[in-house]
Amino acid sequence: MYSVLINAVLSSSPDYDLLFESLTWPSDSWPATERVEALTAFIEGLGPILAYSDTTPLSAAKRRSIVDKIDSVVWTQCLPLLSRISAEAGKGTRCRESTAAACRLVSVCVPLCDESVPGRVALSVLPSLQSEEEEEEVPGPGRLSVEVASEVLAALVPSLAANERLTLITLSSALSCIKTLPDALVSKIIVRLLLTVLNCCSGARLTSVLRLVLEDMCSWHSADRTHVVAERTLLCLTALSDHLLKPRSLPSSSSSSSCELDPRLSVRFWRMVQDGLTHRDGVSRKRALYLLKMCVAMSEEEGLDCPPSPSEEDAILFKWAPDRSKLLREFWEDYALVMETLEENQIHVVRPVLNRIDTLIQTTVNDSQASGQVFFHPSWLLCVYQRMFHSENKSLMREGVCHLLELQVLQQPAFALAFSQFIVGPFMDVLSETSLFHKSVGQSVGDCPELGAKLQVFMTTFFTSLPSEHRGRMLLQMIQQLCSKHCCAVPLLFLAQALSTLPPAPLLGMEGLTALREVLRSTMITHQVLLRGAAQCFLLNSVLCLTEVSAVTLDDVFSFLVHFPADESLSRGTQIWNRLCAWLLDNEGSFKPRIMDGDSTGAAAKKETIRGYVQSEMHTYLRVPASAGHSERLPDSREADKLARSILLCVDMERNPPGAKIGAALESLLSPLLDTLSRVSTNIYLPLRKSDKSLQLVLRLLQLGGTPSCGEERVDNLMVAMERLIFKHVDPIQEFISRRLLGELQELFDVERAELYLCVLRQMVVLYGSTPQHHSQIQQTYFPKLITYSLKLLQEPNQQIHSVANQVVRAVAMASLATVCGLVEQEVIDVQPETISALKSLNDYFYNLASSSCQSLGNLNKRLQKPQTVDGSSDAGVQGRPLQDWGRVAATYMRDQWICLSFLMKAFGIPESVEISNNAETLKAALSCAVEALALLPSDLVLPVLTFMETVLPQLLLHEEAMCVEAVTLSWELVQGLSTNAHDFWPALKGFISMAFHPKLLELTDTSAPTLLASLKQIATELMELSQSKSGVFGVLLEHCCQTWLPTDRGSDHTVFSSVFSHINILTEACVYGPVFRRDQRLIQDVQTYVERLGEACAANVAVTSDNRDDQLPRTCVLAFLSRLDSSNLQHERLMEELVMDLLKKDNDISKSKVRYYSNSLQHRVKNRVWQTLLLMLPKLRAEFVATVLNCVFEAGFCSNQASVKYLIEWTMTLILVRYPHHIDSFWACFNRDHDKTKTSICTFLSVLVHFNVIIPNLKDKDVHLRKALDVILQWCFNHNFSVRLYALLALKRVWSLAGVQAEEGAGGLGGLSAVIKACLNQAEAMQSTGNANKNWARIQEHFFFGAFHPIRDYSVETIFCTFPSLSEMADDEWIPPWKFEKLLCFSESPSFPLRNPAADLSRLQPGDWIQQDKGEQNKEERWAEVQKKITPWRLGIQEQEPELQLVPQQRAARLGKLHGALLVVASLIDKPTNLGGLCRTCEIFGASALVLDSLRHVSDKHFQSLSVSSELWLPLLEVKPMELSDFLQVKKSEGYCIVGVEQTANSRSLQDYQFPEKTLLLLGNEREGIPANLLQMFDVCVEIPQQGVTRSLNVHVSAALLIWEYTRQHLTSGSAEGRKPAVQHNGCDI
Repeated sequence: MYSVLINAVLSSSPDYDLLFESLTWPSDSWPATERVEALTAFIEGLGPILAYSDTTPLSAAKRRSIVDKIDSVVWTQCLPLLSRISAEAGKGTRCRESTAAACRLVSVCVPLCDESVPGRVALSVLPSLQSEEEEEEVPGPGRLSVEVASEVLAALVPSLAANERLTLITLSSALSCIKTLPDALVSKIIVRLLLTVLNCCSGARLTSVLRLVLEDMCSWHSADRTHVVAERTLLCLTALSDHLLKPRSLPSSSSSSSCELDPRLSVRFWRMVQDGLTHRDGVSRKRALYLLKMCVAMSEEEGLDCPPSPSEEDAILFKWAPDRSKLLREFWEDYALVMETLEENQIHVVRPVLNRIDTLIQTTVNDSQASGQVFFHPSWLLCVYQRMFHSENKSLMREGVCHLLELQVLQQPAFALAFSQFIVGPFMDVLSETSLFHKSVGQSVGDCPELGAKLQVFMTTFFTSLPSEHRGRMLLQMIQQLCSKHCCAVPLLFLAQALSTLPPAPLLGMEGLTALREVLRSTMITHQVLLRGAAQCFLLNSVLCLTEVSAVTLDDVFSFLVHFPADESLSRGTQIWNRLCAWLLDNEGSFKPRIMDGDSTGAAAKKETIRGYVQSEMHTYLRVPASAGHSERLPDSREADKLARSILLCVDMERNPPGAKIGAALESLLSPLLDTLSRVSTNIYLPLRKSDKSLQLVLRLLQLGGTPSCGEERVDNLMVAMERLIFKHVDPIQEFISRRLLGELQELFDVERAELYLCVLRQMVVLYGSTPQHHSQIQQTYFPKLITYSLKLLQEPNQQIHSVANQVVRAVAMASLATVCGLVEQEVIDVQPETISALKSLNDYFYNLASSSCQSLGNLNKRLQKPQTVDGSSDAGVQGRPLQDWGRVAATYMRDQWICLSFLMKAFGIPESVEISNNAETLKAALSCAVEALALLPSDLVLPVLTFMETVLPQLLLHEEAMCVEAVTLSWELVQGLSTNAHDFWPALKGFISMAFHPKLLELTDTSAPTLLASLKQIATELMELSQSKSGVFGVLLEHCCQTWLPTDRGSDHTVFSSVFSHINILTEACVYGPVFRRDQRLIQDVQTYVERLGEACAANVAVTSDNRDDQLPRTCVLAFLSRLDSSNLQHERLMEELVMDLLKKDNDISKSKVRYYSNSLQHRVKNRVWQTLLLMLPKLRAEFVATVLNCVFEAGFCSNQASVKYLIEWTMTLILVRYPHHIDSFWACFNRDHDKTKTSICTFLSVLVHFNVIIPNLKDKDVHLRKALDVILQWCFNHNFSVRLYALLALKRVWSLAGVQAEEGAGGLGGLSAVIKACLNQAEAMQSTGNANKNWARIQEHFFFGAFHPIRDYSVETIFCTFPSLSEMADDEWIPPWKFEKLLCFSESPSFPLRNPAADLSRLQPGDWIQQDKGEQNKEERWAEVQKKITPWRLGIQEQEPELQLVPQQRAARLGKLHGALLVVASLIDKPTNLGGLCRTCEIFGASALVLDSLRHVSDKHFQSLSVSSELWLPLLEVKPMELSDFLQVKKSEGYCIVGVEQTANSRSLQDYQFPEKTLLLLGNEREGIPANLLQMFDVCVEIPQQGVTRSLNVHVSAALLIWEYTRQHLTSGSAEGRKPAVQHNGCDI
């Protein structure tokens, strides 16, 4: 319209100055868009007038004046306006429209100005583009924002085309912006500047520009291969792909320059694409795949070789040959399909195309073998695996790992080498994911996880296939990767196991041992003890197989072995120890010689034997400098540990030949040590450090030399010989220790030294315990002397200044007393009168009231004071470090007091010398001190206090209940605080349970001590709760209680057993106990079970002393307890009956609850455990009691039960009727209930009749009951429910088989029924002969419960707790194998109740697929209540609308009063008519301005019309081909439209937060591929729809409808709302 008016005005020779004046605006104002557009149209109209001077009557001056005016418009109108727009904070529709109009004006003006103007304008704008990164969000005065500057430059580029220098400057600025600007602006720069520059270039210039861009992007990516760089380079190259990847014709002189630009020849380009395919951002992956597809399509269309000439194989990642075009195309199609499908992230979608990966691999292998060339580089396959490894879906990740582990192509050296860095990097990274090692379907508890087994095979295959020169480096990198990732326990265990299976080869040198040592020191330190020990064993096995002995010295090996603790893995006597000895013997003399200090070069070649090494180390170890005259810290014990292990290994290695003399060999090794020990007490010049080191070595030799107990006692000749040698020097050692303990230890360092001496003393006492003379001597002289001396030191009054010596001697004295008390309590030595006398004096000291205060009793809880120095002597500097640890010394001092007190209380009680009238008061004071100690001591040192309280509490129960409650409660809080510290938690828990659940405390009743009893019950409840997260806790409590109530080593006490009734809830909970662990916790349990089942083959099972923390222990323990109950004992009988009632109540509560009850849920498991326990106790129950609970059993049968519970209930009913046949009438009464209420649960009772053959022998009137059974069954044979009919027919068949003989004889009145029943069965068999009915009839007859199972013969523990759960499809963690009961010595079996099933029929079966489910039929009428009834608008008064059909859609809509918005919906990428028809309908309803299709022929498609329901008649439709979309979007962007796409990107906006501009263009993607990567950069914004579910994407029509409605909702106004037509009626609801 503007152009028509302007031409009319200009044709009348107007006053140009006046027109300019009227159309321009003040430079400081912001004109309306219409004014700018009018001025643009005016100047555009001047173009022809200025261009054709011959035909226009303009003078030169006038023409000059007009050009100056136009020039002024640029500088005084356009640029100030653009600057003001840039300064505007809001980036709304007004800014966008004004920018588009102003830039359009610039593009019209500059061609009419002087030639220098475009360059000057460009130079004035470029600084805004280049320095924007340093500017604030709002540019300063006169500056333009990046968005505005890019639009201005885009408008100038056509005018700059002739100026190559300015074009290159603009291009360079744009490339710089791509690297530095925020993500949101990068795509704008690429689309508006780069594409515009390229569109204005052609020929050689276009090629040079493209080369510049490609080289710049590739160089940037090569220098910095980060995610951000890959994302931006892919964005740029995808946008330019139409220019970069144009098919070339056959080579010619004119196209040679183009061929040189081919990106396919650039390795850097393909590295970028591969990085994009594995990028974490989905849009970048899409762009990379788009570039790959473009290259393939271009190669196929060209039909040329790529590369055109042979080159290095490793330098080319992409090849094409015309003669192999079909094969190559199929490969890349499969590859693209796999990569696109992986985007779904759902295993059920991905799995069907995984076979395409095998196709890709096979194609790659076949190609390389057939042609000798590698057309498909292995790195492309790595992209597939890496994409799977990065998946958020753990199942998909696991699928990818398993697929790679089974990759047969890795058996070829070339492929193994190509995959090597991928294996070390991404593959090792993904293996650190613990969840990958869960059991697979079909695996049992204790099996090696599928991934673990495959990993072993893979490692062997991979390393065997690698070229030998690369194996060592690969193994080293793999171990170093384990250090850097800090793997969790489970992955590291199975990786170590896989490495241990590698075939022997010299691959590991010193660097490898160093890396492994780092794994042992740092990575594994926090792992569970058993798993850590097992991993250590596997790693040590790997070292023995893979170490290159010529590259490591013996010292390297033995230093490395120090990191394998004896209590976790490398324990003497285990298989790994014996293997290590054999390895040392085999390789003796082959190790790298050590270069000693002062050695010449020739000495280095001398071979070193292990014996020689040990002797040398012994001399070095005992070679110490003379004493420095000041206090020294105790030597590092790791040196003694290393030497002791070396000695033991050497001797064990040498004694392998039979008949070897161990004593002589050992003595020759130990002679320097024995010499030192012989002089340790007599040589006053012997350095103290040497004495200490010799004692450390003796201690470690005795500790490491012992072998773990494996069930059989064997004479250890080495330890016998060692003890004999050391025994010769017991006296000097004892004298030395005695002298040191009796007064010489006075420095801070001596505290830890005293600990060493006391440890050695314990070993000495055990050593000569078998020698009476020495045994008697130490008891008669040494111990009394040590007690007396220590007591004397403790009784000395404290000095005013607490010196170091004063406090240290006290700490040493108390530690000595605690050691003596511990030895006496453990009965290592016999108690002699002298020792008893000394200990009684010690007891008097603790309870001496002379020094007591009102807060404490006697000398209990005496504390050490921190030492103070009188002056600032140098002692403080030397002993500064120990002073920091003084708090620990003081705590240990108090702990030692309670070790003594605990023993003394048990041995002597309260001393008689204490002058307190009432013993109870003394005990009260002692307990008060114990409670105080609990608050003072660290949690890990309270065990002796708990042991003391265990003795005191029972004596104060009835008199000091409140104090007892306080003591128990505080103790429990301390134990709970240790729950994260496994080392201290378990001993403390056992001590606490022994104290709190002492037999005397268990006997409490509500009348004797109600508060304490309530506290104990609450603690028991909290213990059960804690066991839900910490396996084994409840087992400790239950074992203690069961052993207390029913001891295995003696008869039960009537009084003690009666206490069980106060705590029967513990037994009830134990019967149904079984925590449902989180998936990660269950994994740890499964892996620990797997390690345990390895037995002695894994040394950790022998070395690690762990208690049974199986989560099934509480159940097995309580079941063993119940198996030992005697039904003739009235108390036992009462207990069983109360327990049965409690269990039935639990079952009933679950049945009545509204909690969802699904298979293997907690409710299902509890019900199953209830009925298993009831089955176990049934034979021991009184007949009278069974009669009282029979109705409860029948009621349970009518409930909705899972299959496993149903079978147990049916078995229970059957056994009751077998044992108590007089209850048969009650059973018949169950069939008389209301049929509507029983529904399919009647199948339970029909199942019992299937086993009527075991019931009828015990019935009196067999004929009567047979007739009754037949009558009952026949009623249900005609039930409307299929399952009921099936059960009834099976029961009828079985019962009739019992009655058939009598019927033929006419007995029992069955003759009349015979013909009827036979006809019924024949008819039923005939009816079951077709379709699914036949299959179900066969399945139910073959089902284990109705086939192989016999209710009486198969009654055993194995059937109830293992076979039945497995056949009933219970989770395998519910199966209790018989060996778990066999491990419990307290389990009692009898001939009537065997542990194992005597018949093996059931154990051979597999779970059946017939599972009866109690499901009612859905009401068929209700199914149609919500069916949608569609309305077709054009059938409602079509005659009245026919005249309107002749109008265009806008006119038709206007006639009906319908208003259109400014939303433009572009659906050119959608190709399904159904989606387009629905979209058309949605657009019309919500008033879109137009719908863009790829072809208007869709409108005539019947599928389109079925969903559009005539909406295409009221909506403008445009046709834009997909190939034209890029140009179409550019035009719309220049018109001020905001381009919006629906896509999930890193910068996408949430739909609920985004405000749509009025002029919005919504671009929709293809149903399968979405929006092409080359259009993504066109978007001004990407909007994503928030999702909550698992499915990744919505249907394109649904997505579009959501965005269209949100746009409409935002732009609804009160005025437009009034003019809208009424809401459409849809499915009975107003929209």
